[in-house]
Amino acid sequence: MKRLMMALAFASLMACETKPKQEESSAKSEGLTPVELATVHYKNMMKVLDDGEFPRSFEDGDFTTSSSEWWCSGFYPGTLLYLYESNGDTILLNEADRMLALLEKEQFNTGTHDLGFMMFCSFGNANRLDPTPAYKEILVHSAQSLASRFSPEVGCIRSWDSGSDDYIVIIDNMMNLELLFWATQETGDSTYYDIAVTHANTTMNNHFRADNSSYHVLNYAPDGSGVQEKKTAQGLSDESAWARGQAWGLYGFTVMFRSTGDSVYLAQANKIAQFVMNHPNLPEDKVPVWDFDAAPDAPRDASAAAILASGLLELDSYVPDQGYSELANAMLTSLSTNYLADLGTNGNFLIEHCVGHLPANSEVDVPLTYADYYYIEGLMRAEKGRR
Repeated sequence: MKRLMMALAFASLMACETKPKQEESSAKSEGLTPVELATVHYKNMMKVLDDGEFPRSFEDGDFTTSSSEWWCSGFYPGTLLYLYESNGDTILLNEADRMLALLEKEQFNTGTHDLGFMMFCSFGNANRLDPTPAYKEILVHSAQSLASRFSPEVGCIRSWDSGSDDYIVIIDNMMNLELLFWATQETGDSTYYDIAVTHANTTMNNHFRADNSSYHVLNYAPDGSGVQEKKTAQGLSDESAWARGQAWGLYGFTVMFRSTGDSVYLAQANKIAQFVMNHPNLPEDKVPVWDFDAAPDAPRDASAAAILASGLLELDSYVPDQGYSELANAMLTSLSTNYLADLGTNGNFLIEHCVGHLPANSEVDVPLTYADYYYIEGLMRAEKGRR
């Protein structure tokens, strides 16, 4: 019943008028729902996107893009497919198909751990909506490429390539395991499943602190003798709780429970959710600052809120009455009222005020392609009760 009420509430949210932030002629003053607004934004984005490029951000007045090798390349076609699923607009589908053709070669990319982001958010959604042998083949090849980065000695998939004395694993990598579970389901080869479980177990045993927050980066000894370093790259400090890292962990371990039915992963997801929900530095609007240990007036990271909201909605379906749907609702409501860009702004991205890599002064208070993806996913999960 609570899921139904939540879905009805967000169906109402997506259908109601929202107040304009700037000019009276803005999209929001015209009563567009977030999905309708996103559709117009993305149709405008298509017109300015150079051939062969993938949207990344909008920074200092410049529309920034990437090649297909960039870890975010799957989010634009994935968002287009979510929007197409929501409204049936074939212009969006055709653009998604065009981008999938550009992305297809990454199925053989063994130099990245981000193939879940790149290929499952894109081809995975395409295959879910319209299963084809071609999509299946691409996804299986992608899973093979991801599995090639697994070390039985370490028990993890390598994240970043580094020196011979290092074996770097970041919490973000939990998000790529869903591709491996899909591959086992489709092929019957349990190797992918076993790699995903081993990686998750190693991460669960080593990445988390006593308060259930996560380190960003672990450096293992390549020979399997243990952890050499626990540190950060994108967080405030080695011992701080980088907001998006906590979101990756919560979402990833929720997927682990869905994929295995093992309650140990549900318990881990719960611990992360409780850390976030009860953190004294979580702002009133529930959109976290970029690091939970940063100052209260530090930049917000709307991308972390979008990922958390989507993950919390699925987690709530497994453990209702913990307040997770209420927290997700609050996050989505805040994003839908105070973080949506008007038409003609924000580089045609939907969500404002995200943080990519603050320590490097990169992508601070800007839109990010993955914020749009997980925001739309969260709205669809809330509306349909789908996980």
